[in-house]
Amino acid sequence: MSLVHTLIDCAPQPTAPVLSQALRELYDGELHFPGSPTERPYVIANFVSTLDGVVSYQLQGQSGGSAISGSNPADRFIMGLLRASVDAILVGRHSVHDVSPESLWTPEYTYADAKQLFADYRLNALHKPQYPLVVVVSGSGRLDLARVLFRTPEVRTAVITTPAGQRELLKHNAIQSSCAEIYVIDASGARVDSLSILRTLRSEFGVEILLSEGGPTVFGQFLSARSIDELFLTLSPQAAGRTERSIRPGLVSDLEFLPSDAPWFQLLSVKQQSEYLYLRYRCCSAR
Repeated sequence: MSLVHTLIDCAPQPTAPVLSQALRELYDGELHFPGSPTERPYVIANFVSTLDGVVSYQLQGQSGGSAISGSNPADRFIMGLLRASVDAILVGRHSVHDVSPESLWTPEYTYADAKQLFADYRLNALHKPQYPLVVVVSGSGRLDLARVLFRTPEVRTAVITTPAGQRELLKHNAIQSSCAEIYVIDASGARVDSLSILRTLRSEFGVEILLSEGGPTVFGQFLSARSIDELFLTLSPQAAGRTERSIRPGLVSDLEFLPSDAPWFQLLSVKQQSEYLYLRYRCCSAR
């Protein structure tokens, strides 16, 4: 039984099936990604948004995507399927701290019913390790290393930070018992350059396909660097609203484009379940 119904599918199809029959039935179609550029990974991003463009309520305990999606099962399945498809998942410091300390960025954490399907897909169809690498980007190094993410040996985790961030991390004894690998990239300020992150993931970690779950600031940085290849966007049937004083971000934060350089997207597919829409776009301005 499918979780979603495909309305439009213009995405390139593989020459042979990639998904198992069970996953194809749940997704109502195939999922395939092209090869990565030589200098960086192929980057896909995943968001859920309200009808009026809000991706986070920015409220204590309700900043994550589940407050927007209502923990919609199809949205959670698609998130799990994307996680199962990639070599690495990238998140920012705020994304890590906005969710439960027990959170793990694994396919089955978001959709447990397909745990074995995801595992078989990664191991037997994609020939990838059991879990994707989880990459946490924090220029400041202000991370709670007591979280389960940093203490689960079977989930390889890398923290990319600046020299100042490394010094901050070394102040805490928690780093000694953490399973995370610390990787330092020189930065002129507190923020690590997005292209440096991507090139490091490609050259040092062998990442060919990257899923960005890093939030509007990270997405904006990658988009500005013309390094977003695809966007998966769940449109949730609710409106959040904004006031002059509220900070409720849309897809892109901390930068703005002009009409002459604003990125454009090509619609690849539309799936539907009840009042929800699941959109897949290719970024036309990626390089």
